[in-house]
Amino acid sequence: MLVKMNRTAVSSEQPGAAQLFALSPAVRRYRDLVFVNAVRSLKVRYRGSFLGIYWSLSNPILMTLVYTTIFGSAFASYYGGSLLQYVLSCFTGLVILNFFSGSTSMALPTIVGNSGLLNKIALPPSVFPVSMIAAQTFQLCIGALPLLAIVTLVTSGNAVNVLALFVPLAGMVLLSLGFALAVSALFAYFRDLPYMYELVVFAMWITSPIFYPSAFVPERVRVYLQFNPLATIIESVRQIALSGTRPSLHLMAASLFAGALAFVVGASIFFCLRKRLMDLI
Repeated sequence: MLVKMNRTAVSSEQPGAAQLFALSPAVRRYRDLVFVNAVRSLKVRYRGSFLGIYWSLSNPILMTLVYTTIFGSAFASYYGGSLLQYVLSCFTGLVILNFFSGSTSMALPTIVGNSGLLNKIALPPSVFPVSMIAAQTFQLCIGALPLLAIVTLVTSGNAVNVLALFVPLAGMVLLSLGFALAVSALFAYFRDLPYMYELVVFAMWITSPIFYPSAFVPERVRVYLQFNPLATIIESVRQIALSGTRPSLHLMAASLFAGALAFVVGASIFFCLRKRLMDLI
């Protein structure tokens, strides 16, 4: 009797295990599709370029010089009178802003732009926005991240701070992925979305403490700026990289939560809208 019960238990567990392993080829195929599209995106973008992927550093470096020239002397007092601290603060903020705005803006038209391919081949539409975020993440890891890691190590003298950088940066990637999924699906429904999204990115830029310190903002206004997830991520990265103190667990958790929440909301919007995507593109 006991043998029969054991056989029954094993047989009842086998379908679940078989289903689990049956998903792995689909996951591998999705991963491969994301990888191929990410590589293709980078090759097309930097084909024939002299500096290649390192051109991604040109914008934050140039804008840091502009902001330092205009606002450096006025805001240096908020950084202990150190102009170098202001320069590094601007650079870290611009790296995060450029990653978010660049990756999500490029992901926005990817589904509609690949409509011909989607109508010919059975592909999951989410591959295209996800691959764009993957390409930008690789670009970040090769370009700006080593500089941030060096600055963090020199400032803090602690490798733990360098490792802690990956927490708010993971929140940044999740935030961008959530927005990318949402706007790429919404673009199929609303073709005026790129113009509206420019305003959204501008609002997130101006309400993030990039070229101005957060202490410069009046207290009554600062409360509302906390609803900007980019501001939380920027503050966390700066605290880890530039303060020279231990990483703030509160800021790290807040940045990761903001990114995870944006990803869940964005993915929910995408999966709610994907049913009609093929009819609209």
